[in-house]
Amino acid sequence: MTFQRASGILLHPTSLPGHFGIGDLGRSAYEFIDFLARSGQTLWQVLPLGPTGYEHSPYIMNFSTFAGNPLLIDLEPLAADGWLNADELMPLPVDNPERVDFATVIPHKIRLLQLAYDRFQKVPSSPQRAPLERFCHEQASWLDDFVLFMALLEANDGKGWHQWEPAIARREPAALEAQRRALQDKVQFHQFLQFIFFDQWQKLRQYANDRNIKIIGDISIYVCHNSADVWAAPDLFKLNPVTMEPAFIAGVPPDYFSATGQLWGNPVYNWEQSQKTNFVWWIKRFQTTLQYVDIVRVDHFRGFEAYWQVPAGEATAINGEWIKAPGEQFFEALGEALGTLPVLAEDLGIITPPVEALRDRFNFPGMRILMFAFGDDSNNTHLPHNYVRNTVVYSGTHDNDTTIGWWQQASEAEKQFLAHYFGYSSPDAIHDINWFLIRVALASVADLAIIPLQVVLGLDGRSRMNDPSRNAGNWRWRYTSSALLTPALSDRLRELTQLYSR
Repeated sequence: MTFQRASGILLHPTSLPGHFGIGDLGRSAYEFIDFLARSGQTLWQVLPLGPTGYEHSPYIMNFSTFAGNPLLIDLEPLAADGWLNADELMPLPVDNPERVDFATVIPHKIRLLQLAYDRFQKVPSSPQRAPLERFCHEQASWLDDFVLFMALLEANDGKGWHQWEPAIARREPAALEAQRRALQDKVQFHQFLQFIFFDQWQKLRQYANDRNIKIIGDISIYVCHNSADVWAAPDLFKLNPVTMEPAFIAGVPPDYFSATGQLWGNPVYNWEQSQKTNFVWWIKRFQTTLQYVDIVRVDHFRGFEAYWQVPAGEATAINGEWIKAPGEQFFEALGEALGTLPVLAEDLGIITPPVEALRDRFNFPGMRILMFAFGDDSNNTHLPHNYVRNTVVYSGTHDNDTTIGWWQQASEAEKQFLAHYFGYSSPDAIHDINWFLIRVALASVADLAIIPLQVVLGLDGRSRMNDPSRNAGNWRWRYTSSALLTPALSDRLRELTQLYSR
């Protein structure tokens, strides 16, 4: 699918400002959409929205690829509905408003969400009860497994599902039914959380769409082993048949980010089994995602052509091998099920001609990163003169440093290359490097241009969202106030956007 020329901003909702230690779907999200509209932007890209586990990565440790993250729920509507009292919504004190302190946020917010649910349950005549029941019925194909999984996870002190009682781990029907009855209240609590999350998200999305802003969602190719997805459909993954642990681990070989590669910890797929079902699980995954977003960015697209498989137990990703995947058959089946495929392909890393052929076979836009452009020669595919129109250009992604942080750390050779490429006598002649790259991205022939909000705000490396070379401390950045989204900033961004016909 090709897209009209447009631009937008990359910002995960956890990075929004607010009173409760983490960004949510409340007032600041609406103010951010207003900023996008004032700035002439028509795209808002978010990261995966699922409930996160270890180190809070939205990509690697989600408990479900279908569910929403309850930490993103705005608490104020719950007070308006009578489920929370105004005096219970006191701001959460935080040491650093630019960082999410998950250890403080999680217990605080879950306590309030539990309190809201308890009060909701005491009002059988609540006008929200019928919409809740309708939501549970419509989303039963994934919701039933997810809410039981979360209830069981809590009942088993967070242990992985493969360590639960064997009858439950292996999903014997009588054992599951007994657990549904025993954990009924917890099951209903998680149904309530998902209903509230998606109700708030749909309202926010509609607000964006009404202002001509489309939301780009993100599908991470892999899911967490300790997730409702793997527990509910273990035959779709390469697991040890005795222990039910992953037999092989996903990752990538050594690359730009790491000399030993990246070992993600996720189980790889049993694609042969998926083919036998005509990819029904995958199709449902895309269908569900497109209920809540307008465009899907497929993370690690190259894994649909071939994926890096590392034997379980390896300390690094070095000793893996490429395994062929049935990407063409899958996207054919997806197209038959969905019709138009509003898909962007994250085609970074080791990209081979077969990966490019798969991307181009379905006319998916690939990605180009300006920060990758200036360390090589004129053949570098990330240099603007090498772009094709059906492309998404980024100054950088969530995995990159901010533009200012990158420029501060760039080698002299990179700086000289950039200056020479754009006709400057030296790097010293380039001012406001963040706005310089914003202009380059917007001026390029790429149909879509996406800029992280940190770049628009002119923030340095302390505001980086994720550094793939380290496991701890990522995914925590926030901006502190909607007041930072000034009219002057909107004017400057809108002027460039209009100048370059976006």
